[in-house]
Amino acid sequence: MNKLELAQHISSNSDLSQAQAMRAIDGFTTGVKNALKKGDRVALLGFGAFTVARRQARNGRNPQTGKTIKIAARTVPKFTAAAELKKLVRKAAA
Repeated sequence: MNKLELAQHISSNSDLSQAQAMRAIDGFTTGVKNALKKGDRVALLGFGAFTVARRQARNGRNPQTGKTIKIAARTVPKFTAAAELKKLVRKAAA
């Protein structure tokens, strides 16, 4: 499902127009991005949590040459699914 399909789904299941649903999605993603940029956690009960994780510096291997390379430490966004969402996906896959 892409952004347009999600907006159509929201529109058909609410009193919002498709344009309003698109603006709501944009507002949500902007809010999550801004919170993560500040290092905050965004938790949605029953869905999951968006957090910022720190990856340590490490050694890696260049797959083309086989040479060892240094991979710098970095901060990355992370999503952890809630138990309820995990359970729902497991049932659907079974």
